[in-house]
Amino acid sequence: MAAMDARGIDPRALLAVLVTHEHTDHISGLRVLLKKLRIPLYATAEVLERLRWDGVIAPDQEAFTVEAGRPFSVGSLVIDGFDTPHDSVHSVGYRVQTPDGRRVAVATDMGYISDGVASVLTGCDLVMIESNYESGMLSVCDYPYYLKRRIASNLGHLSNDGCAKELTRLVRTGSTRFILGHLSENSNTPEMAYQSALTALTQCGMHEGRDFLLQVARRSAPSEMVTL
Repeated sequence: MAAMDARGIDPRALLAVLVTHEHTDHISGLRVLLKKLRIPLYATAEVLERLRWDGVIAPDQEAFTVEAGRPFSVGSLVIDGFDTPHDSVHSVGYRVQTPDGRRVAVATDMGYISDGVASVLTGCDLVMIESNYESGMLSVCDYPYYLKRRIASNLGHLSNDGCAKELTRLVRTGSTRFILGHLSENSNTPEMAYQSALTALTQCGMHEGRDFLLQVARRSAPSEMVTL
């Protein structure tokens, strides 16, 4: 709520909340938000069940089930949920289409870019994509070994290199605006994530400001507003 206030957004303008999965870093504050605003919640059946079981959402919370590949509408927006490979009960990203046909995708928490994810992201005007860790930093950070293996697995998170590789594909297929998100505090830095993506894009002949726009989402503060 404070983040919305900081950007001049009236929380009462929110029409719904879309949840990607049930991990704590994605649902912190959800209970309070839903209680205050009384708006619908969208999530997969597995995630809704877990949220109810854990008492995160009230028994009478208005909730709708998201199924990958089955679009739904919130106000004038058409939204597609798509599966992302991650070690949760069910993890999805979302692609949102505006009435004039512009498309925005949010794709985080995925160990790799699956064919399904790649298909959904192709042609989007704006893509927020995970750039979670830098491989060298992950190998020497103070995480326990099992956690390092989990993060780097196909059901973990997307590395800077994996993100950069996907960006070079996306820019060639027409996407021009990218936001790097879900950066680890312990195994990445905004500068490393940005430089990894920028280097990959420039090496394939693209120029920032002409062929693409690139920014990094802030970890713990509101990022700049983006206008399509």
